[in-house]
Amino acid sequence: MNNELDIIDNLAELERFLLSVENGGLGLEGVAGVGMATNNTDGRHFVAVFDDNNKLLHARWIAQEIFDTGKDMVRNGVKAKH
Repeated sequence: MNNELDIIDNLAELERFLLSVENGGLGLEGVAGVGMATNNTDGRHFVAVFDDNNKLLHARWIAQEIFDTGKDMVRNGVKAKH
């Protein structure tokens, strides 16, 4: 992962991360999608940014609670607030 200590542990931080990816704030090129996954080695969860070839461009660790509750936000994107 990009930073072992930088764990997303609340939905507001997940939303900021997703918006940053969508708005190009991370400087990533060729972003095609975002998904959640589990590390096979230690079972930790992370949110990942992929390109068209499913190559990992960027990832951040996420807490178990965010893995459980943030799936719709990752799947459907961040909804605009009214």
